[in-house]
Amino acid sequence: MENSHLSYAAAGVDYRRMDSVKLIAQRAARTTAANAASSGMMEVEASRGESAYVMKVGGVLIASITECLGTKALVADAMRVHSGRSHYDTIAQDTVATAVNDLVSVGATPLSVHAYWSTGNSDWFSDRERTEDLVQGWKAACDRCKVSWGGGETPALNGVVEPARIDLAATAVGIVQGAERLTVGDRLAVGDAIVLLESSGIHANGVSLARKLAERLPAGYATTMDDGRMFGEALLDPTILYPVLTEALFDAQIFPRYCVNVTGHGWRKLMRHRNTYTYRIHSLPPVPTVLSFMQRVSGMDPREAYGSLNMGAGFALFVAPEQAEDTIAVAKSVDICAWNAGTVEAGTKRVVIEPLGIEYQSEDLQLRA
Repeated sequence: MENSHLSYAAAGVDYRRMDSVKLIAQRAARTTAANAASSGMMEVEASRGESAYVMKVGGVLIASITECLGTKALVADAMRVHSGRSHYDTIAQDTVATAVNDLVSVGATPLSVHAYWSTGNSDWFSDRERTEDLVQGWKAACDRCKVSWGGGETPALNGVVEPARIDLAATAVGIVQGAERLTVGDRLAVGDAIVLLESSGIHANGVSLARKLAERLPAGYATTMDDGRMFGEALLDPTILYPVLTEALFDAQIFPRYCVNVTGHGWRKLMRHRNTYTYRIHSLPPVPTVLSFMQRVSGMDPREAYGSLNMGAGFALFVAPEQAEDTIAVAKSVDICAWNAGTVEAGTKRVVIEPLGIEYQSEDLQLRA
């Protein structure tokens, strides 16, 4: 087994280059807000730079987001020879999750999801088992989140998408039902608790790194990890659908003050808020075996691992300190583990992970123009 260091950037994902483009796009996008105002609508300016965009339409707050699965479908294709399954039912859930988990980070209740399934050619859909798994998995994820599957697009992009491949993405639209649910950061305060929610594994972030690792392993995706599972099998564990929990919190009259979907940039995302705070972590959730395996085989040190992967925390809720334990109880009621893991403090913008001696500074996360 190859033990030389493999970084996420070396696997083809360099956040520094991508984030600079995002900042340019944000600056240009901000100038278009007046276009909506001319039609009697108004943006919630504080939602710019968050995981979903919010507009006030006739007094109603509407949130929207478009997200892409990434390269996880390639793992499903590779694992079919080992498992005898297409895995596109769980791949569908992953894709829906990328959108709805971003949507709920601003306090929205998801209403509809639209599918984008782009193939190298129309022959992809001739595999009836795979197509049926994709359709039924997409429907099941929508049912789980109580959203309507509104439609979508299935272009065949020969020359853009490789033959026999598919690019999956989703758009989600939701409604923020009351100002107390809107979580764009205006209520975050010193002393708030940081409640981390479990991940089910890699989710959809870090898959490019996982694919590079598989190339190094003698048995590839069929490599057996310490828990007896195949590496590729564990990579395909579906992403948790966090709307189930956020809706349960609202029903319990618990309104988070801020939320972060822990995807790209790993735990650096905990300092996404526009204001200057220190986010001190004192407790760590268990790291899923697939992620600890990736860290070990790639040679990533803890700082790089926690700055790139979710490492067991797929979502973060920032809540009033007196509501932390109730938040954890509500999470348990919908079968999601949660931990009161840290505190928001006054100070410079940084994330301090005390058990690991790791610190990320403001310059380590440049997502807001």
